[in-house]
Amino acid sequence: MGRHEHGRFRKAEVNIVERFVNNLMRPGRAAGKKERAVNVVRNAFEIVNLRTGQNPVSVLVKAVENTAPCEDTTRLSYGGIVYHMAVDVAPQRRVDVAMRLLTEGARKASLYNPRTLEECLAEELIQAAGKDVKSYAISKRNEIERVARSSR
Repeated sequence: MGRHEHGRFRKAEVNIVERFVNNLMRPGRAAGKKERAVNVVRNAFEIVNLRTGQNPVSVLVKAVENTAPCEDTTRLSYGGIVYHMAVDVAPQRRVDVAMRLLTEGARKASLYNPRTLEECLAEELIQAAGKDVKSYAISKRNEIERVARSSR
């Protein structure tokens, strides 16, 4: 509820499930509907528990670990010429990017699809925790790191 945004690195003190819920509220129509996002995550966690038999929070943590990019590119400009340079990613940004990729993949999978957002989110978490390349977040992470390797 905004308590973490007034201090530097305060979002690291917010638990990962709440940050995941906040990331899920991102697009225009669902923005600000936190209770809806909480219910979606709760139902997705129940689906994860039924499918894998594991603790859903540990599956979420494993998925965030597997989808966090280690390298990224930044834009440098010298005399009007812009080129990209590979840089290491800060730990807090790694978590932010990983959660953004997970929620983005679930939203894209459920768009124009009869499956619900809960089912798509649970499937994305399970695939990302297992390092499955069919996962949107894992494939985007591989793409980000491939671009960074090529711009070294």
